[in-house]
Amino acid sequence: MTIALQYCNITVNDVDESLPFYRDGLGLDVVNDVANGPYRWLSLGVPDQDGLAITLSVPHAGRSQQDGDALQELLAKGSLPFLVFGVDDLDATYERVLALGAEVLQEPIDQAWGPRDCAFRDPSGNTVRLNQK
Repeated sequence: MTIALQYCNITVNDVDESLPFYRDGLGLDVVNDVANGPYRWLSLGVPDQDGLAITLSVPHAGRSQQDGDALQELLAKGSLPFLVFGVDDLDATYERVLALGAEVLQEPIDQAWGPRDCAFRDPSGNTVRLNQK
């Protein structure tokens, strides 16, 4: 059996507001831009990883009002699971994301358990960690 992650969803308050963080800061490519009624989502691909993508969508997209409200509340609290990206050049990626005005949670440091990493909040408050590959 072969299994591979195809995409994962990242809940954001505003797709357009979050796009520069993920595209310009992290270097992801827009591979799909989909409108569905009043909602829209973007799929962003990881260069050189055919088929792997993340999807940015708002809390109420494709959900009931009650579920969307609950998800929005968790997003506002910063309580959604964090994301970890491995990058080839941590310091250069850190500087690109910093230049976009992202909130820094942790500057690049060598962790006692191994990786050199840093952490930001995306424009919606999601925690995003970057690890040096």
